[in-house]
Amino acid sequence: MDDTYQVYVNRVAHMTLSDAYKAQVQYIQSSPKFIPDGNDGFQVVPFPGYSVITPPWGEDSSNADFYKQVQACQRELVKALPEGFFIPLPAESFHMTLADLIWNDAYRHALKVNEDFERRLQQSIDQIFQRCEPLVQGADPVTWQVIGLLVMPRAIALGLAPKAERSYARVTELRRSLYQNIELINLGVEQQYHLTGHITLGYFGDISKLPDANTFSAIISELNQPWIENEIPQEIHVHRAELRKFENMMQYNRENDWPVLSFDA
Repeated sequence: MDDTYQVYVNRVAHMTLSDAYKAQVQYIQSSPKFIPDGNDGFQVVPFPGYSVITPPWGEDSSNADFYKQVQACQRELVKALPEGFFIPLPAESFHMTLADLIWNDAYRHALKVNEDFERRLQQSIDQIFQRCEPLVQGADPVTWQVIGLLVMPRAIALGLAPKAERSYARVTELRRSLYQNIELINLGVEQQYHLTGHITLGYFGDISKLPDANTFSAIISELNQPWIENEIPQEIHVHRAELRKFENMMQYNRENDWPVLSFDA
């Protein structure tokens, strides 16, 4: 289901254009993952599930310089956008999602119909990682780089593109191993989205404060410039993939014995 390498790069690059930002404005919605807290702010709501992700910044010192610049970009967004419109995520939660697995209603349903769901999911992921790891490991690092800001229907993110075709192939090989596994399919895991590598910076809150299309596009385009002009560290090294459980969109947890796949030989 995922794109070929060149189709992927072209698609994500197009999403960072000023005209794309303008066109996206009409589709912007408040994120259901947050609700007003009654004090002009927002609070996170339960949104449980599992994903395969890179270690969050709080546990990934090897990409510290990169994430510091991601955090700086997020701070500029908070300054530039109307208060209450953009809900920033905690910086320590920044990560790249490698494969969404199951979440929210589908996750709750799986728990109801299969009391052994979580153990079976973890066991299946462990077996997949063991089989897949020799296929995706290499002496050369899996490296993705920022291609620009992305405006999604409910969020703003930094879009990522593979630095080389091999980096893309190793991630998509992992995704195929997960989404085509019959045990995971029987547990309710299915691929619902094409891969769009990104780091979510925050979600949309009060969309009554959304600027007009021209103003919004100008703000995002201006904040894009340092990334486009290569003024700041742009690369994230994807060393490993981890199974993580989340209760909401602000914290991703794992136990020490949960499955891990290493991309580094």
